[in-house]
Amino acid sequence: MKTNGKLFLVPTPIGNLKDITLRALEVLEMVDLIGAEDTRTSGYLLKHYNISTPMTSYHKFNEKKRSSEFINRLKSGENIAVISDAGSPGISDPAAEIISQAIAAGIMVDALPGATALIPALVASGLPNERFYFIGFLPDKNKVRNNLLQSLKTCPATMIFYVSPHDIMSFASDIFKVFGDREITLARELTKLHEEYIRTTLQDLIDGVDIKLKGEFVAVVAGIKEVTLTDEQILEEINILISTGLSNREIIETISIKEKVAANRVKKLLY
Repeated sequence: MKTNGKLFLVPTPIGNLKDITLRALEVLEMVDLIGAEDTRTSGYLLKHYNISTPMTSYHKFNEKKRSSEFINRLKSGENIAVISDAGSPGISDPAAEIISQAIAAGIMVDALPGATALIPALVASGLPNERFYFIGFLPDKNKVRNNLLQSLKTCPATMIFYVSPHDIMSFASDIFKVFGDREITLARELTKLHEEYIRTTLQDLIDGVDIKLKGEFVAVVAGIKEVTLTDEQILEEINILISTGLSNREIIETISIKEKVAANRVKKLLY
């Protein structure tokens, strides 16, 4: 009985060709086929490392068709690697379809660690990184874009966006309208010759921080700052709500939800 092959998800350099692991090179040389987002771009990488494995295109326009073809080949025992132009497949790049089909077919999926733009941008931004939220590219449609930003308005974690150079100013304006002023770091051309970090605020960015609108950008935006109320401030709110005729239970619920204060703390001050 023939055993299934394995699907490898292989990260590729986001700029500097040296940012590829030895294991990634080993896998790309070993597999029977490489599915590449752009065979021309990936061709330079493979040529640089003298890898002659056959390639075929695998991108968002042929993802469903290619995934079915790959599954059949994997079932026949072949090993296949999927790569994107740069970074990890599946992170704002095609791969979700083949991954889900492979899992459903009982085929092993091996995702290699490696290059990605979001982690270096986050770590070097200087913003808190204990918790972070990766959003990727914002939707193009204004309503969908605004709804997503509204849902992120109260997110306390640092947020990471991918932004096209022509969209930087509209991006800053859109999130400023929803978030208000926040700290932001723009990481440009990561790992490349002209790598640059612009650490500023949304307001200053809109007002005209000098940046080159060229190359790939990662925007790292500060989450909402949690405000800690004093007992005196909570008592002031309690007295205001008492004057409106709300019950004690309603006062506790209102303040704890609005101010994100523990209900027990409000209860102790109320009684």
